[in-house]
Amino acid sequence: MNITRENIDALNAVVKVDIAKEDYSDKIEKILSDYRKTANIPGFRKGHVPMGMVKKQYGKAVLVDEVNKLLQEGLNKYLTEEKLDVLGQPLPKTQDEIDWDAGDFSFEFELGFAPEFEVELKSKKPITHYKIVAGDKMIDDQVENIQKQYGKLISQSTIEKDSEITGTFKNEEKEIENTVTLTLDKFKGAANAKKFVGAKVGDVITLKTKGLYNDDHELMHALKIQHDEAHGLDIEVTFEVTEINKRELADLDQELFNKLFADGSVTSVSELKDKIKEDAEKQFVQQGDQKLLNDITEYLVDNTKFDLPAAFLQKWMQTAGEQQLTEEQAKEEYEKSEKSLRYQLIEGKLITDNNIQVTLEDIKGQAKNMIKMQMAQFGQMNPSDKELEDIAARVLSNQDEARRISEQIISQRLLDIYKEKANIETKELTYEDFVKEVYGDNK
Repeated sequence: MNITRENIDALNAVVKVDIAKEDYSDKIEKILSDYRKTANIPGFRKGHVPMGMVKKQYGKAVLVDEVNKLLQEGLNKYLTEEKLDVLGQPLPKTQDEIDWDAGDFSFEFELGFAPEFEVELKSKKPITHYKIVAGDKMIDDQVENIQKQYGKLISQSTIEKDSEITGTFKNEEKEIENTVTLTLDKFKGAANAKKFVGAKVGDVITLKTKGLYNDDHELMHALKIQHDEAHGLDIEVTFEVTEINKRELADLDQELFNKLFADGSVTSVSELKDKIKEDAEKQFVQQGDQKLLNDITEYLVDNTKFDLPAAFLQKWMQTAGEQQLTEEQAKEEYEKSEKSLRYQLIEGKLITDNNIQVTLEDIKGQAKNMIKMQMAQFGQMNPSDKELEDIAARVLSNQDEARRISEQIISQRLLDIYKEKANIETKELTYEDFVKEVYGDNK
């Protein structure tokens, strides 16, 4: 077998694979001899079928199979030995119908190479890393929510502004029927809330979904519909009132503190507020880090310039999926995925340059930490190491889950590198201000 390469440019090449008869003849003779021993052909005893008949019946199929195996093995070995960083897979060039009686064969493949480039992490303009803090209003609201959660329900005959109302949203056309408990402060504007005040059990209230809630995510949960469907939904729904209650707030006393923190760590309202602030800000760290990761990713994709073998990749995309694409479809698919491909290459470069490696022990340790946190949410504060090991083993037996955890570790290590090397400025603001600044009205 002989393999040669012709570089068309820095990103494209054609590889020619020549296979001679001596590369496969001995293997084919052995396979056909084995066939002869087991072939069951009428008129001949097992093992006594003439070799000529075996060759006539099975020869071409065996030849095609062995040449394809040689081709793939040889090509893969060549790419590895030559250390070629290819994108996609080698594409066989179109050729005339193969003469399988020729003995010697030649095949050509198109290759697309990953570009060479450098990554500059330090942007001229600093990238903001948000430090999100819990403001007084958020803490006070959370204290009130706790008081409501542990307070007493008092039945009411009519709806008042601070009532808790249970009922069912319906819309026949969209097949919506969902029972919820709601409060009027979630509605947008006073007009919708006003429709409820004074209503009794059994009353049916008609509402427009557009502009019903301050946050479309509330609408999604209220109607039990998909996320994308909730945004901009403009239909009419009815709400039948089935229960009306008023929540009497629980006293902020030691009995309540002990229900919340059984270890006795909270003995006053100020300590409760400190605890709420601490817990909230731990969660906000992840949001601030994710925003930073997103912003640096966008900066790197926009500012790390390199060419791609676009024509090759579009041609490869035509046959790479489960269904073959037309040239136009492949071009459209390439344009949609180009940004993602660019970041994959940038990320790969950063991983190599910074020698980021993820071991099985790293993945197992991350899995155990995640399991421990989940168990703590259900009150299991001190699981044994064996228990964690057993659960982690079950989780990691799922390859998709193991890959997801590995990707999490890589993202965290890249984030650590960004924090160390990128041009970052820290900005402290409350969660409410963070939402306004980053997302505007689209919460």
